[in-house]
Amino acid sequence: MKPDIVMVTPENHDLIEQMADILTKAFHIMSPTSWTTLEEGLEEIRELLKDDNFVMAAIIDERAVGLIGGIPEYNGHVYELHPLAVHPDWQNNGIGQVLVSAFEEEVIKRGAITVILGSDDVADMTSLSDVDVYKDMWDKVANIRNFKGHPYEFYQKQGYQIVGIIPDANGYGKPDILMAKRVGKKPSSAEKQASD
Repeated sequence: MKPDIVMVTPENHDLIEQMADILTKAFHIMSPTSWTTLEEGLEEIRELLKDDNFVMAAIIDERAVGLIGGIPEYNGHVYELHPLAVHPDWQNNGIGQVLVSAFEEEVIKRGAITVILGSDDVADMTSLSDVDVYKDMWDKVANIRNFKGHPYEFYQKQGYQIVGIIPDANGYGKPDILMAKRVGKKPSSAEKQASD
């Protein structure tokens, strides 16, 4: 069943609470210290509703089953995809893919060229975890292996590439895997001249 994707506003109180609940459940295994309480989830959603940030929800039968957020960076040329979460009962049903596609359409409308994201490995899910990545770093990144269903492969299927890592971002041997995708097109000569 394909979800409806809606832009969330601060007035959507029930929807915000449902999304906060999804955050606490969806990250339980992959990142057990992220959004451990409903209040932490609510705080995250409220932050996504500030400034030029945005959050979208996937809705099935009038209930949120997933969410995706966007944070502008580099004068809006880049948007950070943060977070993406699908309720565990609805995972592996294509909802994440639908959310990412809707997210990319939205950031293109906002004039972005690139989407970036960080995908933490705090649970020894990849070959980049619990090793000294400083020794032959790019070889380790190029030969990354997925041991426990880390989401970097999901993002690769959506066209994202690993563009780097932040070693020890979450403690010794717990990296953040940085990924990116160009979604905007190169402006034509006429478009470039008009903007100058």
